[in-house]
Amino acid sequence: MKKILVIEDMPDVRENIAELLEISGYAAITAEDGAEGVDKALEEKPDLILCDIMMPRLDGFTVLNILSKRPETSDVPFVFLTAKAETEDFRKGMNLGADDYITKPFSKEELLQVISTRIQKSERLRAFNKTEEGLSAFINEAKGYEELKKLSTEKRNKTYKKRDLIFEEGDVPRYLYFIKKGQVKIFKTNDIGKEFIINIRTEGDFVGYTALIKDKAYHFSAAALEPVEISLVPKDDFLALLHGNRDVSSRLIKMLADNVSEKEVQLLSLAYNSVRKRVGEAILLLHDRYVKEGKNDIQILREDLAHIVGTAKESVIRMLTEFKDDGFIEITDGVIRIIDREKLENLPT
Repeated sequence: MKKILVIEDMPDVRENIAELLEISGYAAITAEDGAEGVDKALEEKPDLILCDIMMPRLDGFTVLNILSKRPETSDVPFVFLTAKAETEDFRKGMNLGADDYITKPFSKEELLQVISTRIQKSERLRAFNKTEEGLSAFINEAKGYEELKKLSTEKRNKTYKKRDLIFEEGDVPRYLYFIKKGQVKIFKTNDIGKEFIINIRTEGDFVGYTALIKDKAYHFSAAALEPVEISLVPKDDFLALLHGNRDVSSRLIKMLADNVSEKEVQLLSLAYNSVRKRVGEAILLLHDRYVKEGKNDIQILREDLAHIVGTAKESVIRMLTEFKDDGFIEITDGVIRIIDREKLENLPT
Protein backbone atom coordinates (compact mmCIF):
# COMPACT_ATOMS: atom_id res chain seq x y z
CA MET A 1 0.00 0.00 0.00
CA LYS A 2 1.43 3.36 -1.05
CA LYS A 3 1.95 5.92 1.71
CA ILE A 4 0.93 9.55 1.14
CA LEU A 5 2.01 12.28 3.56
CA VAL A 6 -0.46 15.18 3.81
CA ILE A 7 1.01 18.37 5.29
CA GLU A 8 -1.88 20.80 5.82
CA ASP A 9 -2.57 23.22 8.67
CA MET A 10 -6.37 23.38 8.17
CA PRO A 11 -7.88 20.41 10.10
CA ASP A 12 -10.98 20.00 7.92
CA VAL A 13 -8.99 19.97 4.68
CA ARG A 14 -6.35 17.64 6.12
CA GLU A 15 -8.91 15.15 7.43
CA ASN A 16 -10.97 15.21 4.23
CA ILE A 17 -7.91 14.49 2.08
CA ALA A 18 -6.77 11.70 4.42
CA GLU A 19 -10.21 10.08 4.32
CA LEU A 20 -10.33 10.29 0.52
CA LEU A 21 -6.89 8.71 0.25
CA GLU A 22 -7.75 5.83 2.57
CA ILE A 23 -11.01 5.13 0.71
CA SER A 24 -8.97 5.06 -2.51
CA GLY A 25 -6.52 2.46 -1.20
CA TYR A 26 -3.67 4.64 0.08
CA ALA A 27 -2.21 4.82 3.58
CA ALA A 28 -2.57 8.43 4.73
CA ILE A 29 -0.08 10.07 7.10
CA THR A 30 -0.90 13.58 8.29
CA ALA A 31 1.02 16.55 9.69
CA GLU A 32 -0.51 19.82 10.88
CA ASP A 33 2.40 22.12 9.98
CA GLY A 34 5.64 22.21 8.05
CA ALA A 35 7.96 21.31 10.91
CA GLU A 36 5.93 18.22 11.79
CA GLY A 37 5.75 17.41 8.09
CA VAL A 38 9.55 17.32 7.75
CA ASP A 39 9.80 15.00 10.77
CA LYS A 40 7.07 12.69 9.42
CA ALA A 41 8.66 12.59 5.94
CA LEU A 42 12.04 11.54 7.35
CA GLU A 43 10.46 9.01 9.71
CA GLU A 44 7.84 7.45 7.42
CA LYS A 45 9.54 7.75 4.00
CA PRO A 46 6.28 8.22 2.07
CA ASP A 47 5.76 7.46 -1.62
CA LEU A 48 4.42 10.99 -2.26
CA ILE A 49 3.99 14.22 -0.31
CA LEU A 50 1.02 16.60 -0.57
CA CYS A 51 1.94 19.91 1.05
CA ASP A 52 0.15 23.21 1.61
CA ILE A 53 2.18 26.35 0.92
CA MET A 54 1.00 28.83 3.56
CA MET A 55 1.56 27.21 6.97
CA PRO A 56 2.87 28.18 10.41
CA ARG A 57 6.41 27.33 11.60
CA LEU A 58 7.66 26.21 8.17
CA ASP A 59 5.93 27.09 4.90
CA GLY A 60 5.69 24.64 2.01
CA PHE A 61 8.64 26.14 0.14
CA THR A 62 10.91 25.62 3.16
CA VAL A 63 9.65 22.05 3.62
CA LEU A 64 10.49 21.24 -0.01
CA ASN A 65 13.89 22.89 0.25
CA ILE A 66 14.79 20.83 3.35
CA LEU A 67 13.53 17.49 2.03
CA SER A 68 15.16 17.97 -1.38
CA LYS A 69 18.56 18.08 0.30
CA ARG A 70 18.10 14.89 2.31
CA PRO A 71 19.13 11.67 0.47
CA GLU A 72 16.29 9.67 2.01
CA THR A 73 13.59 12.06 0.71
CA SER A 74 15.19 13.79 -2.28
CA ASP A 75 13.39 11.58 -4.80
CA VAL A 76 9.95 11.51 -3.16
CA PRO A 77 7.39 13.18 -5.50
CA PHE A 78 6.28 16.50 -3.99
CA VAL A 79 2.96 18.14 -4.89
CA PHE A 80 1.87 21.53 -3.58
CA LEU A 81 -1.67 22.17 -2.37
CA THR A 82 -2.47 25.86 -2.66
CA ALA A 83 -5.46 28.17 -2.65
CA LYS A 84 -3.32 30.80 -4.35
CA ALA A 85 -2.80 30.71 -8.09
CA GLU A 86 -0.46 33.69 -8.45
CA THR A 87 2.26 33.20 -11.06
CA GLU A 88 5.07 33.97 -8.63
CA ASP A 89 4.05 31.09 -6.34
CA PHE A 90 4.08 28.60 -9.20
CA ARG A 91 7.44 29.87 -10.44
CA LYS A 92 9.03 29.73 -6.99
CA GLY A 93 7.77 26.21 -6.41
CA MET A 94 9.02 24.94 -9.77
CA ASN A 95 12.43 26.55 -9.21
CA LEU A 96 12.68 24.62 -5.95
CA GLY A 97 11.81 21.40 -7.75
CA ALA A 98 8.12 20.76 -7.03
CA ASP A 99 6.67 17.97 -9.18
CA ASP A 100 3.17 19.42 -9.49
CA TYR A 101 0.52 21.79 -8.13
CA ILE A 102 -3.10 21.29 -7.20
CA THR A 103 -5.11 24.45 -6.67
CA LYS A 104 -7.78 24.34 -3.97
CA PRO A 105 -10.64 23.65 -4.27
CA PHE A 106 -9.96 20.51 -6.34
CA SER A 107 -11.99 17.48 -7.32
CA LYS A 108 -11.45 13.93 -6.10
CA GLU A 109 -10.60 12.82 -9.64
CA GLU A 110 -8.03 15.59 -10.12
CA LEU A 111 -6.24 14.76 -6.85
CA LEU A 112 -6.14 11.02 -7.45
CA GLN A 113 -4.98 11.46 -11.05
CA VAL A 114 -2.05 13.66 -10.01
CA ILE A 115 -1.06 11.22 -7.25
CA SER A 116 -1.23 8.19 -9.53
CA THR A 117 0.72 9.87 -12.36
CA ARG A 118 3.49 11.17 -10.12
CA ILE A 119 3.99 7.87 -8.28
CA GLN A 120 4.12 5.94 -11.56
CA LYS A 121 6.71 8.32 -13.05
CA SER A 122 8.82 8.12 -9.92
CA GLU A 123 8.70 4.31 -9.89
CA ARG A 124 9.70 4.10 -13.54
CA LEU A 125 12.76 6.27 -12.88
CA ARG A 126 13.75 4.12 -9.91
CA ALA A 127 13.37 0.88 -11.85
CA PHE A 128 16.15 1.42 -14.40
CA ASN A 129 19.22 -0.76 -13.96
CA LYS A 130 22.75 0.32 -14.75
CA THR A 131 22.98 -1.14 -18.23
CA GLU A 132 23.14 0.64 -21.57
CA GLU A 133 19.46 -0.21 -22.12
CA GLY A 134 18.65 1.04 -18.63
CA LEU A 135 20.44 4.34 -19.26
CA SER A 136 18.59 4.82 -22.55
CA ALA A 137 15.28 4.05 -20.86
CA PHE A 138 16.11 6.48 -18.05
CA ILE A 139 16.83 9.29 -20.53
CA ASN A 140 13.70 8.50 -22.54
CA GLU A 141 11.60 8.56 -19.37
CA ALA A 142 13.17 11.87 -18.37
CA LYS A 143 12.04 13.35 -21.70
CA GLY A 144 8.47 12.91 -20.47
CA TYR A 145 8.98 15.78 -18.04
CA GLU A 146 8.07 19.16 -19.48
CA GLU A 147 11.38 20.79 -18.57
CA LEU A 148 13.39 17.96 -20.18
CA LYS A 149 11.58 17.54 -23.49
CA LYS A 150 14.47 19.14 -25.36
CA LEU A 151 16.98 16.45 -24.45
CA SER A 152 18.81 15.49 -27.61
CA THR A 153 18.66 12.02 -29.11
CA GLU A 154 22.45 11.98 -29.48
CA LYS A 155 23.97 9.27 -27.30
CA ARG A 156 26.59 7.60 -29.43
CA ASN A 157 28.67 4.57 -28.57
CA LYS A 158 32.42 4.28 -28.97
CA THR A 159 34.89 1.39 -28.68
CA TYR A 160 38.42 1.58 -27.34
CA LYS A 161 41.28 -0.88 -27.65
CA LYS A 162 43.39 -1.97 -24.69
CA ARG A 163 45.54 0.95 -23.42
CA ASP A 164 43.64 3.54 -25.50
CA LEU A 165 43.17 6.87 -23.71
CA ILE A 166 39.52 7.80 -23.18
CA PHE A 167 40.39 11.24 -21.86
CA GLU A 168 43.54 12.82 -20.46
CA GLU A 169 44.24 14.93 -17.40
CA GLY A 170 43.71 18.58 -18.35
CA ASP A 171 41.16 17.85 -21.11
CA VAL A 172 37.94 19.87 -21.12
CA PRO A 173 34.98 17.52 -20.43
CA ARG A 174 32.45 17.09 -23.22
CA TYR A 175 30.65 13.86 -22.27
CA LEU A 176 29.48 11.69 -19.42
CA TYR A 177 30.99 8.26 -20.04
CA PHE A 178 28.95 5.13 -19.28
CA ILE A 179 30.82 1.82 -19.51
CA LYS A 180 28.83 -0.78 -21.45
CA LYS A 181 31.56 -3.42 -21.49
CA GLY A 182 35.11 -3.84 -20.24
CA GLN A 183 37.26 -2.15 -17.60
CA VAL A 184 38.63 1.39 -17.43
CA LYS A 185 41.47 2.55 -15.21
CA ILE A 186 41.37 6.02 -13.66
CA PHE A 187 44.90 7.26 -13.04
CA LYS A 188 47.18 10.19 -12.43
CA THR A 189 50.77 10.70 -13.58
CA ASN A 190 53.29 12.60 -11.48
CA ASP A 191 56.03 14.96 -12.65
CA ILE A 192 58.49 12.17 -13.35
CA GLY A 193 55.98 10.10 -15.32
CA LYS A 194 55.08 7.60 -12.60
CA GLU A 195 51.51 6.40 -12.96
CA PHE A 196 49.16 5.89 -10.02
CA ILE A 197 45.82 4.17 -10.58
CA ILE A 198 43.11 5.81 -8.48
CA ASN A 199 40.39 3.33 -9.32
CA ILE A 200 39.08 0.82 -11.83
CA ARG A 201 35.61 1.26 -13.28
CA THR A 202 33.70 -1.48 -15.03
CA GLU A 203 30.39 -2.34 -16.72
CA GLY A 204 27.54 -0.19 -15.39
CA ASP A 205 29.80 2.56 -14.02
CA PHE A 206 29.85 6.24 -14.90
CA VAL A 207 33.13 8.07 -15.49
CA GLY A 208 33.97 11.77 -15.68
CA TYR A 209 30.93 13.30 -14.02
CA THR A 210 32.80 15.30 -11.36
CA ALA A 211 34.55 17.47 -13.94
CA LEU A 212 31.24 18.02 -15.76
CA ILE A 213 29.49 19.11 -12.56
CA LYS A 214 32.34 21.45 -11.58
CA ASP A 215 32.79 22.65 -15.18
CA LYS A 216 36.55 22.15 -14.86
CA ALA A 217 39.20 20.20 -16.71
CA TYR A 218 39.77 16.56 -15.73
CA HIS A 219 42.24 16.17 -12.86
CA PHE A 220 42.94 12.55 -13.84
CA SER A 221 43.14 10.41 -16.97
CA ALA A 222 41.12 7.38 -18.07
CA ALA A 223 42.28 4.51 -20.28
CA ALA A 224 41.01 1.09 -21.35
CA LEU A 225 42.45 -1.86 -19.43
CA GLU A 226 40.95 -4.17 -22.05
CA PRO A 227 38.69 -3.70 -25.07
CA VAL A 228 35.95 -1.33 -23.89
CA GLU A 229 32.57 -0.14 -25.18
CA ILE A 230 31.29 3.19 -23.85
CA SER A 231 28.12 5.23 -24.26
CA LEU A 232 28.77 8.96 -24.49
CA VAL A 233 26.08 11.28 -23.07
CA PRO A 234 26.59 14.87 -24.28
CA LYS A 235 27.51 17.41 -21.59
CA ASP A 236 24.39 19.55 -22.15
CA ASP A 237 22.11 16.53 -21.76
CA PHE A 238 23.87 15.45 -18.57
CA LEU A 239 23.53 18.92 -17.04
CA ALA A 240 19.87 19.08 -18.07
CA LEU A 241 19.23 15.73 -16.37
CA LEU A 242 21.09 16.94 -13.30
CA HIS A 243 19.34 20.31 -12.96
CA GLY A 244 16.13 20.16 -14.97
CA ASN A 245 13.79 18.24 -12.66
CA ARG A 246 14.11 17.31 -8.98
CA ASP A 247 12.84 13.74 -9.38
CA VAL A 248 15.08 13.00 -12.37
CA SER A 249 18.03 14.74 -10.72
CA SER A 250 17.76 12.79 -7.48
CA ARG A 251 17.59 9.45 -9.31
CA LEU A 252 20.60 10.36 -11.45
CA ILE A 253 22.58 11.39 -8.37
CA LYS A 254 21.81 8.06 -6.71
CA MET A 255 23.00 6.25 -9.85
CA LEU A 256 26.24 8.24 -9.83
CA ALA A 257 26.75 7.97 -6.07
CA ASP A 258 27.20 4.19 -6.26
CA ASN A 259 30.82 4.97 -7.12
CA VAL A 260 31.61 7.34 -4.26
CA SER A 261 31.83 5.29 -1.05
CA GLU A 262 34.04 2.66 -2.67
CA LYS A 263 36.45 5.35 -3.82
CA GLU A 264 36.60 6.86 -0.34
CA VAL A 265 37.40 3.46 1.18
CA GLN A 266 40.19 2.90 -1.33
CA LEU A 267 41.77 6.29 -0.65
CA LEU A 268 41.66 5.69 3.10
CA SER A 269 43.32 2.33 2.52
CA LEU A 270 46.11 3.93 0.51
CA ALA A 271 46.68 6.46 3.30
CA TYR A 272 46.79 4.11 6.27
CA ASN A 273 47.29 0.46 5.28
CA SER A 274 50.46 -1.57 4.72
CA VAL A 275 51.55 -2.68 1.23
CA ARG A 276 50.55 -6.26 2.08
CA LYS A 277 47.06 -5.14 3.12
CA ARG A 278 46.71 -2.90 0.06
CA VAL A 279 47.68 -5.68 -2.35
CA GLY A 280 45.14 -7.98 -0.70
CA GLU A 281 42.40 -5.34 -0.98
CA ALA A 282 43.30 -4.66 -4.62
CA ILE A 283 42.96 -8.36 -5.45
CA LEU A 284 39.56 -8.46 -3.74
CA LEU A 285 38.45 -5.31 -5.58
CA LEU A 286 39.48 -6.72 -8.95
CA HIS A 287 37.90 -10.10 -8.19
CA ASP A 288 34.55 -8.49 -7.37
CA ARG A 289 34.65 -6.50 -10.57
CA TYR A 290 35.46 -9.58 -12.66
CA VAL A 291 32.66 -11.52 -10.94
CA LYS A 292 30.23 -8.84 -12.11
CA GLU A 293 31.19 -9.87 -15.63
CA GLY A 294 30.82 -13.59 -14.91
CA LYS A 295 34.55 -14.27 -14.47
CA ASN A 296 36.41 -15.76 -11.50
CA ASP A 297 40.00 -15.26 -12.65
CA ILE A 298 41.90 -11.98 -12.47
CA GLN A 299 43.96 -11.09 -15.52
CA ILE A 300 46.01 -7.94 -14.96
CA LEU A 301 49.56 -6.85 -15.65
CA ARG A 302 51.67 -6.67 -12.51
CA GLU A 303 52.57 -3.11 -13.44
CA ASP A 304 48.90 -2.12 -13.52
CA LEU A 305 48.30 -3.87 -10.21
CA ALA A 306 51.22 -1.94 -8.73
CA HIS A 307 49.67 1.31 -9.92
CA ILE A 308 46.41 0.43 -8.18
CA VAL A 309 48.22 -0.34 -4.95
CA GLY A 310 50.52 2.66 -5.18
CA THR A 311 53.81 0.78 -4.86
CA ALA A 312 56.61 -0.71 -6.95
CA LYS A 313 55.95 -3.66 -9.28
CA GLU A 314 58.61 -5.66 -7.43
CA SER A 315 56.73 -5.21 -4.15
CA VAL A 316 53.51 -6.45 -5.73
CA ILE A 317 55.25 -9.52 -7.17
CA ARG A 318 56.73 -10.27 -3.74
CA MET A 319 53.33 -9.97 -2.05
CA LEU A 320 51.66 -12.20 -4.65
CA THR A 321 54.32 -14.83 -4.09
CA GLU A 322 53.70 -14.65 -0.33
CA PHE A 323 49.93 -14.95 -0.81
CA LYS A 324 50.45 -17.96 -3.06
CA ASP A 325 52.78 -19.62 -0.54
CA ASP A 326 50.26 -18.92 2.24
CA GLY A 327 47.48 -20.57 0.23
CA PHE A 328 45.42 -17.38 -0.21
CA ILE A 329 45.59 -17.39 -4.02
CA GLU A 330 46.58 -19.50 -7.01
CA ILE A 331 48.63 -18.15 -9.93
CA THR A 332 48.60 -19.99 -13.25
CA ASP A 333 50.23 -18.42 -16.31
CA GLY A 334 50.00 -15.04 -14.63
CA VAL A 335 46.27 -15.39 -13.92
CA ILE A 336 45.23 -14.91 -10.27
CA ARG A 337 42.45 -16.88 -8.57
CA ILE A 338 41.36 -16.38 -4.95
CA ILE A 339 41.47 -19.55 -2.81
CA ASP A 340 40.84 -18.13 0.67
CA ARG A 341 38.91 -14.87 0.54
CA GLU A 342 38.46 -14.67 4.29
CA LYS A 343 42.21 -14.63 4.89
CA LEU A 344 42.68 -11.82 2.35
CA GLU A 345 39.87 -9.82 3.92
CA ASN A 346 41.38 -10.12 7.40
CA LEU A 347 44.98 -9.21 6.67
CA PRO A 348 46.42 -6.93 9.40
CA THR A 349 46.80 -3.26 8.51
